[in-house]
Amino acid sequence: MPEQPNPWQTVCALNELEPGQFVEFRLSVKAREPEGMPLTGFLFLEQGRAKAYLNQCPHLGIELNWMPGRFRDSDGHFIQCSTHGALFKPDSGECVAGPCQGDALTALDIREQDGHWQIRLPD
Repeated sequence: MPEQPNPWQTVCALNELEPGQFVEFRLSVKAREPEGMPLTGFLFLEQGRAKAYLNQCPHLGIELNWMPGRFRDSDGHFIQCSTHGALFKPDSGECVAGPCQGDALTALDIREQDGHWQIRLPD
């Protein structure tokens, strides 16, 4: 049986994700460009709902956080790119300020399964 192109991947137990906390992870799938590079992502709660995105700014493809687990701007309202200061809405990933305005973060599919959060790249 052939392997699914984007399999579900367990990130953490449901109770490990707390409000205000970001859980970082490496995806089991590799990047297409540059070929074979590891992909990372982050999972967090936004108004009680789990959200997950690739940890990749749409402007240059670089990781967003400036330190492990640090993705929010100083006011805590937006996800911020540490390199160029682009701001993203946490609920939609839409860039509202910075060089990638109008673009968006790549959302990951997310589900609860057997007491864990699981993610995958959308098909």
